[in-house]
Amino acid sequence: MDKPAEQPSGRIAIRGSSRVAVPGATRLKSPDPDTKIRLSVFARRNPNPSPKAMKKVNALESSAVATRTYLSDDEFNQVYGASPDDLEAIEKFAQKAGLSVIDASIPKRRVLVEGSIADVEKAFGVELGEFEHPELGRFRGREGQVYVPDDLYPIIASVEGLDTRPIGRPRRASTHFAGRLPTRDAAAALTNLWPGTFFPGQVASLYDFPSEYVGQGQNVAVFAFNGGDSPDPRGGYSDAALKTYFEDALGGQMPSITAVVVQGPGNAPGPDTPQSSKRGDSTGEVMLDLCVIGALVPAAKIFVYFTEFSAQGWSEAIYQAITDENKISVISISYGNPEREPVGRWTDASINIVNQALEAARGKGITVCVASGDDGSRDDASSGAHADFPASSPWVLGVGGTTLKATNGPVPRIANEVVWNEYDRVPSGGAGGGGVSAIFGLPPYQEGAGVPVSANPPHKIGRGIPDVAAVADPYTGIVVMHVDGRHVEPIGGTSASAPLWASLIVRINQALGTKVGFLNPTLYAYCATGVLNDITVGNNGAYAAGTGWDACTGLGTPSGNKLLHALKSAPAPS
Repeated sequence: MDKPAEQPSGRIAIRGSSRVAVPGATRLKSPDPDTKIRLSVFARRNPNPSPKAMKKVNALESSAVATRTYLSDDEFNQVYGASPDDLEAIEKFAQKAGLSVIDASIPKRRVLVEGSIADVEKAFGVELGEFEHPELGRFRGREGQVYVPDDLYPIIASVEGLDTRPIGRPRRASTHFAGRLPTRDAAAALTNLWPGTFFPGQVASLYDFPSEYVGQGQNVAVFAFNGGDSPDPRGGYSDAALKTYFEDALGGQMPSITAVVVQGPGNAPGPDTPQSSKRGDSTGEVMLDLCVIGALVPAAKIFVYFTEFSAQGWSEAIYQAITDENKISVISISYGNPEREPVGRWTDASINIVNQALEAARGKGITVCVASGDDGSRDDASSGAHADFPASSPWVLGVGGTTLKATNGPVPRIANEVVWNEYDRVPSGGAGGGGVSAIFGLPPYQEGAGVPVSANPPHKIGRGIPDVAAVADPYTGIVVMHVDGRHVEPIGGTSASAPLWASLIVRINQALGTKVGFLNPTLYAYCATGVLNDITVGNNGAYAAGTGWDACTGLGTPSGNKLLHALKSAPAPS
């Protein structure tokens, strides 16, 4: 592709950096020119990786799951990191522009710089403003493109941190917040007072998780978003409340939970009331994820990566989780937004950086599970059908939602499981997200899956989501602890589905003694029939379930021991 025309200033616009005015946003004022901000300047990948490292990358999924080997740190840096020369060129440019270099990282492909608003605007040819929007709240923003010197145009892939509009909505559905079911005293939790709902262990039993494995020797990451310019920047967990849940309510053990602060305030739990939740308090989301994962893999080490609701927060968190010393093997992400929407949360450049970080996770053998959304095929947009990003990334395991009903008796079994879609019975309810990407083409592993054309014009075929599914309907949801430590309540959403799948993969990693890594090619090649529970009834709006893969529940819901056996014996995808 030809590079864009050179600007009069002798600078070139970064491809995909354009932002347009947000409909309904009001510009309040220009920011104080002396205010200092930090930017993440991302470089391209190393343009000259070693042939030996590239050969290993190309062979990552060409061997059986149980015998795969992944990249060393040096090999990872060669393929997925930045060239030292490129980082040095960015540092020199930043310093010449009056910006301070805080950090430069080869594996993250990033130079972290700090400078005044005035120097930043001059360095990147932008004009920043402070805006207010009924949905987005107050944020720092810009219009137009980001510019860099001509010689850096091939090197700089994106500049994040200029715009702080919030990105990432929790994919959590609550019956309580909608006024449909009451909370209960946690002391009565061992007796489930909500017919049709489940404790995490009951769901694991219904899905036949391999029971002898509880995460020993495994490290799992849970992403948590708060801070930034959210109207209510709180979000986090209570150790005391979780201890009450795991030990008193479930009769189990308190797992190891460590907070990792990437950006923002870190663990800062709010009250998780209907009012605070609507304003951005993500505490309920964090508690849900930890209750599910902590209950199902209590022997694993859980790391909660706290970051801000922004494009910079997303990219920094993913790169840290896949490159730091915590040796993560599974990441669970319960946040997202429609790929395309009028308020323009994502730029193409930002999506590319996040997607490339998710691809890089493959090199370390990290499986990334992402919730596909709770608003059906429309995905939190006012009209049309939309896929949710980052669930639509071809490098993640996108997880959809179902309604799950069990038999009565001493050994409950699945009685019925259909696509989660409450809209017919509860207008304010939810439905499992799924659809066809408008950004990513059809990946090779989905070529035989029967992905339909998009319901949106021009009706193209692209990456289909979800890949798999699990229970998400809050009426058949998972009973978890409220942050107050006194009440439990049933919660659903694909925010419950994603950590369920993450927990299953943690157990499978322990059982196999290795990391399954990027699982999608193997799932579609050898687990498309006869392994998972195929969901054939229901719809999420524009798409209907059917035999085999569909854009409501993917390949189906877990049948844990069958999946473990299949991965043990599956040859390399051809």
